[in-house]
Amino acid sequence: MKCYLCRMKKFWILILWAVITNCVQAQTDVALDPEFGARVSVGLDKKITKGFHIALNEEVRFDNNFRSFDRLQTTLGLDYKVNPYLRFGLGYIFIAPYSSNNSAFKNLRHRLYFDVRGSYQTGRWEFALKERFQWTYRAGDFNEYQYPRNELMLKSRITVKYNTNIASPYLYFELRNFLNAPVIHANYDGTHYLTDDGSEKGEPGWFLEGFRGVYINRYRTCLGVDIKVNKHNKLNFYFLGDFVDDKVVDANAKGTKLKSYTRERGFVGSIGAEYVYAF
Repeated sequence: MKCYLCRMKKFWILILWAVITNCVQAQTDVALDPEFGARVSVGLDKKITKGFHIALNEEVRFDNNFRSFDRLQTTLGLDYKVNPYLRFGLGYIFIAPYSSNNSAFKNLRHRLYFDVRGSYQTGRWEFALKERFQWTYRAGDFNEYQYPRNELMLKSRITVKYNTNIASPYLYFELRNFLNAPVIHANYDGTHYLTDDGSEKGEPGWFLEGFRGVYINRYRTCLGVDIKVNKHNKLNFYFLGDFVDDKVVDANAKGTKLKSYTRERGFVGSIGAEYVYAF
């Protein structure tokens, strides 16, 4: 037991060190204009046995203040309810971002996730905590000095819900932790990075130290309502607010020049509607 506690202590010390190290790095702050979009999805929820479900969901997203088609997203998931207080989830998500400039789907991504959800109900009130670990694989060609090919995230969500026979309003707050963000080393004068057009990776100027940065890049809140139309048909309407805090590396494809390293902060709001047929 003591050995286990020692290992856990060392683990959290390393995580804290990574967070502090990443937070004190200098970068140029950029304030983004508020942006709004929409999400519309339809899904099937099939009960296999008691407590065990399989679900399929197709989602369409719009961004750029409702003017642009953003992506298609397909989710296939399994959910197992151990008891009234604990459930597990496992699934695969196929993400197809759409490029308006090229009129094509580009930068396809494959995502696997694992959920652990604990909940407690008292009267009509329900309180829940969900932890989701997700691994996302970026397919195709892209600048690997700017993004990791395998992206690791940990999402932590706390939800409060008031259950009724028909409409159940809910509110949740979520943190998204980037577990392997790019870490750079560069000369910084307090305002700008001093980079040389001809500097090579590892020489004075800059270099990529690796993908070991840890920081929270999304602060998310959502207000919504679940509506049970009947035994098989369910609706969900919501407003989702994302407070974005992204660290963005802009480098050339050869890794010989750092163009910029910025911290982009802004707000992205989305209205959403979902229909689910359960059987």
